[in-house]
Amino acid sequence: MSSLSVKKSVPQMAKMVVLRHITSKRTISTLPFLSQRIKQTEKEMVEMFKLPSSKDDEMQNMPTQKSKLSRRDPSVRTLDERFIRILKIFKWGPDAEKALEVLKLKVDHRLVREVLKIQVEINVKIQFFKWAGKRRNFEHDLTTYMPLIRCLDGCGLFGEMWKMIQEMVRSPTCAIGPSDLSEVVKILGKAKMVNKALSVFYQIKSRKCKPTASTYNSMILMLMQEGHHEKIHELYNEMCNEGNCFPDTMTYSVLVSAFGKLGRDDYAIRLFDEMKANGLHPTAKIYTTLLAIYFKSGDEKALGLVQEMKDKGCAPTVYTYTELIKGLGKSGRVEDAYSVFLNMLKDGCKPDAVLINNLINIFGKAGRLEDALKLFDQMRSWQCTPNVVTYNTVIKALFESKAPVSEAASWFEKMKANGVTPSSFTYSILIDGFCKTNRVEKALLLLEEMDEKGFPPCPAAYCSLINALGKAKRYEAANELFLELKENCGRSSARIYAVMIKNLGKCGRMSAAVDLFNEMKKIGCNPDVYAYNALMSGLVRAGMIEEAFSAFRTMEENGCPPDINSHNIILNGLARTGRPEQATEMFMKMKDSLIKPDAVSYNTILGNLSRSGMFEEAAKLMREMGSRGFEYDHITYSSILEAVGKVDEDDEHSFP
Repeated sequence: MSSLSVKKSVPQMAKMVVLRHITSKRTISTLPFLSQRIKQTEKEMVEMFKLPSSKDDEMQNMPTQKSKLSRRDPSVRTLDERFIRILKIFKWGPDAEKALEVLKLKVDHRLVREVLKIQVEINVKIQFFKWAGKRRNFEHDLTTYMPLIRCLDGCGLFGEMWKMIQEMVRSPTCAIGPSDLSEVVKILGKAKMVNKALSVFYQIKSRKCKPTASTYNSMILMLMQEGHHEKIHELYNEMCNEGNCFPDTMTYSVLVSAFGKLGRDDYAIRLFDEMKANGLHPTAKIYTTLLAIYFKSGDEKALGLVQEMKDKGCAPTVYTYTELIKGLGKSGRVEDAYSVFLNMLKDGCKPDAVLINNLINIFGKAGRLEDALKLFDQMRSWQCTPNVVTYNTVIKALFESKAPVSEAASWFEKMKANGVTPSSFTYSILIDGFCKTNRVEKALLLLEEMDEKGFPPCPAAYCSLINALGKAKRYEAANELFLELKENCGRSSARIYAVMIKNLGKCGRMSAAVDLFNEMKKIGCNPDVYAYNALMSGLVRAGMIEEAFSAFRTMEENGCPPDINSHNIILNGLARTGRPEQATEMFMKMKDSLIKPDAVSYNTILGNLSRSGMFEEAAKLMREMGSRGFEYDHITYSSILEAVGKVDEDDEHSFP
């Protein structure tokens, strides 16, 4: 066929395509997007199919270097613009298929890849991909499957994406290598399809595809990000057993972090030593992870690690300094933490908001409010913008430092004025602070404000209010809030149950307190040490010492270790019911156990001995208290004086 006849037939064919498209859709042409198509003029549609003019042909046939390159390397040719326009208007179907024939576009892997690159609806790409796969003498390979899988991942069509991955894995033409496997694992991990990623990994591995360290790293990293820490160790052992695949720095980094999060500090330290023995250099991230672990066992060991890091030429990052400052702060070494911060600035390492927030928190807990506020004022000079956590930390520090309540309220207004939106934790801090300063009404108004702003019910805020109302003996109001929280959340936390049990015990409603304790167990909310202590305290107050002792034994049996308060509650109960021998026996056992007696324990026993007239034993205990640095309180001292006075009185009556 001559070029002239082709030029005549193409516009005619375009007209036929347009007419067929219009008539076939006429019955639903009232839909907006179809009406828009039909409004296109016949001339515009025909233009899409027009071949270049003779003048254009001459230009295209000029022997430029670019055109020669295109002829030699078909992969650099771009997809015909006319075909792209057809796909965008007609989507994929008989019309687009016909256009392929007219434009003489060969269906090969290059064409499929080009179609998958263009900006058309994802369904068009899927339909075209499936149609191409059914063509004679054509089979999809890795170069076509992977681009579609990436497109489906980008569009969030994970179900269709998984089907394509399965199809690719089963295809005999797809020899999936380690790098492709790594990418598939990363894609599935991002889509939260961990089990499917593991399935693909083992399927491909069974086909004699030997995973590289990079592939294992992709798997380990995915498991780490999704919290499957247990599986990481198993995969690491497989990797070591490969024989030709050795862990690299990335592998160790993820493993150390995983074991640190699992609380298996010994494993993390062992791996750290192993990587150094294998000639690998730990990164700043690995040192930072180990730093947090070392702080659990002692400050000096952690500081030694920082020195080792510097000696090895590994510069500490802002994250390293944050961990170091946080660790020193927890150890009560406030001045050392601040010195580290000043040295960090000298070394040219810029702080971030997280580091500053930690340092403000350390100053706040140490009662150094002025230093905390000064640090806040300097943040801008370090290009650090205070965030919601910064303001929360400052407000909390104000309450902890017993600053005027009005000052905390003004900081709340300041954060809003500076465009920082308060979080539910902000409200929780304020409510707790107001409750502790006996401003319960103000706290209730803030709880109402939280609700108006659409925040979900905050258990911590409710807990503070229920506790404050109980202290104010407003038991009914406390109960109303408790029921409101249960209605809104479906259940309450163990801590809130403990507060309510304590309130019921204080107002003498022990039957209701026991019912509430049993309700906890019934709904699967395991009573914690606070709940047990609240129950035992109420039972002792009601004179039900046997029941309290029974609860004490039960908590141990149920895997809830009693704390010092648990022991002191029972000691107090035994003392109040005139059982000095039992109280003393329990006290002596405490000395030999992990829970050592505190000042309250000593004072309880001392008062008990004095009231029982056992003055020699009391005097001996007073000397022991002094040697251990404990002081007897006013109540105990009054009990001793009262007991001594009573003895003197009895002696006077015994002599005529």
